[in-house]
This record gives sequence, structure tokens and C-alpha cells, in this order.
Amino acid sequence: MQFGVFSVSDITRDPTTGKVPTEKERIDAIVAIAKKVEEIGMDVFALGEHHNRPFFSSSPTTTLAFIAAQTERIILSTATTLITTNDPVKIAEDFAMLQHLSNGRVDLVLGRGNTGPVYPWFGKNIQDSVNLTVENYSLLRKLWDEDVVNWEGRYRTPLQNFTSTPRPLDDVAPFVWHGSIRTPQVAEIAAYYGDGFFANNIFWPKEHYQQLIGLYRERYEHYGHGRADQAVVGLGGQFYMAKNSQDAVREFRPYFDNAPVYGHGPSLEDFTSQTPLTVGSPQEVIEKTLTFEEYFGDYQRQLFLVDHAGLPLKTVLNQLDMFGEHVLPTLRKEMEARAPQDLTPAPTHAGLVAARNAKLDAQGAERSEGDDREH
Repeated sequence: MQFGVFSVSDITRDPTTGKVPTEKERIDAIVAIAKKVEEIGMDVFALGEHHNRPFFSSSPTTTLAFIAAQTERIILSTATTLITTNDPVKIAEDFAMLQHLSNGRVDLVLGRGNTGPVYPWFGKNIQDSVNLTVENYSLLRKLWDEDVVNWEGRYRTPLQNFTSTPRPLDDVAPFVWHGSIRTPQVAEIAAYYGDGFFANNIFWPKEHYQQLIGLYRERYEHYGHGRADQAVVGLGGQFYMAKNSQDAVREFRPYFDNAPVYGHGPSLEDFTSQTPLTVGSPQEVIEKTLTFEEYFGDYQRQLFLVDHAGLPLKTVLNQLDMFGEHVLPTLRKEMEARAPQDLTPAPTHAGLVAARNAKLDAQGAERSEGDDREH
């Protein structure tokens, strides 16, 4: 199991002080948070992509490359890379470059995004979003898997004798997750290619995500990648902790009540009862996180949103220190004990290279046996 943090890169007023951080302050804070993620022993840091206010992360690969230079171990990922409005050629090049700079510590979550105006900003039509997702990802795979690409589609100019550079590190493309809040076609794409499926899992009740993950698992098995329970699943989550529940609720309530995402809607109590958000003691975070497996099956990656709603950097870093000391060791121990022996491993570059080499060795052995039979 991989544990980590993801950020949607919001710039939100702190309701307790009235302070709105500058873009520079939030960008610097993201780097500090990523370094803290590594320091406390977590495995993944992921950053979203947005091209509109109140968000700052329009170029996550640039930020992740900067973080890669200051870390040694964590996997650097995206909370969403927009497969609909980004050029697949640029995605292929940017993430292959990041692979080399980070020594393979990179993967990505592809998604359609949830901001309608971004489509015309990049010359696309939101009505084409699902078709763009299908066509663009098909091209992205070719760009990574084939040295020379000849391709023609509907939504961009053709490619003739084109080679994306640099080539993926060790000739193995970054692992791809497909992220979705509501779109079953995205789960279908993930299953068809045998990729991972990342369920945001922070806004809606568990029953909604059970349907998406269940569809992905069913289709993953249908396409012959393994049993449904061996499909590669990632989940989001949220927490705010204090030594006791009363203090956690008191401290977090003003942030929840004024958050642009869920503020002015359900009460904090209703939201925590209906979604994965946990506001309470470290033990309560442990207990609620351990229920995710009961709802969604065994899974490989758990990411938490911790820097949203205007929480100041000092508070976020304190939350992570508390998580690393009081929550992470127990979650690792419990989840490792529960995981079946044949659970698909969480994706890493080294694991993907080993799997590729094993496949090539098996193919070579089959060819040798065929030649022996002919002679």
C-alpha cells in the first residue's frame, strides 16, 4: 500500500485570520508539504492541474521537477492531468522528461477536469470531452510505446514519422491512473488498457464510488488483465486531527464552513458521516480509513487532501507530523496484514521494469521452444 498526499492547489482565504496567501506563498507551501510527505515516511505526493482562479497549479510537471530535485524517495504524481485539453504530444514529452529527472519516481492521473471554461481556452469543445479522452489517450499510449508514430485522428493534426523525445526512462512509460468523479467511460478506459483507476472519494457518499470502482473491476477482468479483485485502485480521503475529537471539530469547523468546495452546504457533522472526511482523533482517522477496504475491496494507493480550505502551512505541516507519528505506522501494519498475497503490487518504476523484463524473457523462451520443435 502506498500512502500519500494530494493537493488541488486552491488559494483560499483563512477564515480565522482573513489572510489570503499569495500565489508565491502557496507555491512555496506546496514544495514544503511535498518535502514533509517524504520526511514522515509517506510514499506519494500528487498535484492537480487547473488554469483558473482560485488555483495556481497550471504546470504541475514544472513544480514536480523542482520537488524531485529536493527529494530522494517519494513518487511524484498528479491529482489530475487534463487529457482533454492538453496535447498528448506535450504530455508524453513532459512526463518522460520528469521520469528522467526524478530517476523514475513519477506517474500520473489522467482526467477530464471539472472546469467547463477550460475547453474553449484551449480550443476544444466540452461536448467532445469523452471522445477527446478516448482519442487523446490512445495517441499518448502510442507515443510512449512506439519509437516512430504515424497517426491520424479527429481532434489534432496528423503525425507522420514522429518520435516523442525524450523516450520513456528504461523504455517503460510512467504508470497511468485514470481519475473520475462521475464518468463511467473513464473507468472503462482504465480497464481496457489495464491501467489504474483513481477514485477521488472526497465529495460524495461511498455508494457512488462503489459503483465506479465496481464497474472498473468488472471490466478489468473482462479484458483479461487479471481477476477483478486484482485491479489497481487508488482512493482519495481527507482528515483533520487533534489529540481529541472535540478540539479537532472546534478548530476545523470555520475552515469547513467557509471552504469554496463544500462550505455553505451540509453541516460538518453530516458531511463527515456521509463522506470519507474524518475530523477527530488519530485513532478515528485510523478506524475510518480502515473501513475503505470493506467498501471498495483491496487497493494499492491511499492519498489524503490536507492543505485545502485556507489551512495555513504551519497547520498542514503539524497535521502531517501527527499523521506520521500516530497514524501511518498503524495503517501500514494493519493494511499489510489484511492484504492477500496475490494482490497486485502498488505501481513503481522498478516494478514496471521488472514486469517488462519478465514478459520479454517469457516471450524469448516461447520462441526458443518453437524453434526447437521446428528442428
